[in-house]
Amino acid sequence: MCQKISAAEITAAISRLCIEANVHLPADVSCALSSAAEVEISPTGKSVLAELIENNKAAVELGLPICQDTGMAVVFAELGQDVQIVGGDFTTAINAGVAAGYKQGYLRASVVADPLLRQNTGDNTPAVIHVSIVPGAQLRLTVAPKGFGSENMSALRMLSPSQGRQGVIDFVLETVGRAGPNACPPVVVGVGLGGTFEQVALLAKKALLRPLGSHNFQPHLAELEQELLHEINRLGIGPAGLGGRVTALGLQLEACPTHIAGLPVAVNLSCHVTRHAEATLGEPAGEQNHE
Repeated sequence: MCQKISAAEITAAISRLCIEANVHLPADVSCALSSAAEVEISPTGKSVLAELIENNKAAVELGLPICQDTGMAVVFAELGQDVQIVGGDFTTAINAGVAAGYKQGYLRASVVADPLLRQNTGDNTPAVIHVSIVPGAQLRLTVAPKGFGSENMSALRMLSPSQGRQGVIDFVLETVGRAGPNACPPVVVGVGLGGTFEQVALLAKKALLRPLGSHNFQPHLAELEQELLHEINRLGIGPAGLGGRVTALGLQLEACPTHIAGLPVAVNLSCHVTRHAEATLGEPAGEQNHE
């Protein structure tokens, strides 16, 4: 049966998620920061991590954003094939939610309408929207505000197949090393591998949504994740780029099939404020009202 979800519900959910994501750090990231504070040996690094942890507590207590850069709103929508959006346009509903959430939450408007003319849109719209059609009658929305201190340090390279696994490792380490303090470490590293030019970048961004400490389901990729994280933390960049053992809180890698002539790899860096919040609209299968 068709599940009807109103545009107004979508707008309300997006508005709430924009505020939630900017004020409440995900539990896995909070835990990773606490763990990092225990293993960091640099006194300066320990001090920085303590301040980050205190900052996150203050954000929740005061209802204020964790970071002044409240990001460009990236929205992932998993739209059930049995869902019908009623009462308005899907994209318009999402953008209305972003505009409302950023206004109600007193979040900074950081989007310009044209990359060269640079006039601010005033409400942090439009959002970047990624939609995938999935089985079922629910709509799962994830809002991931992305700050540009780390986004600007991200990179993509079209490697040749002959560069192989070592080429991937070299590029990831080069990207993190070049970012240094500019990505506000300790960072979370999303790596995309395979696909095409545009697909590999999306894989890297999706990788940032995975829980810290989780591993790719393919053993050889899980091994690569662990090796990359180990090597990144040997760079010595440390918290705030002031030196130390913890340069990255985590690294997640997502891969997909690619062409015989290519080995695309993308690195999407995120600062410790790796924000995302999600909500599911609609009824699970078996709980819908049958007419």
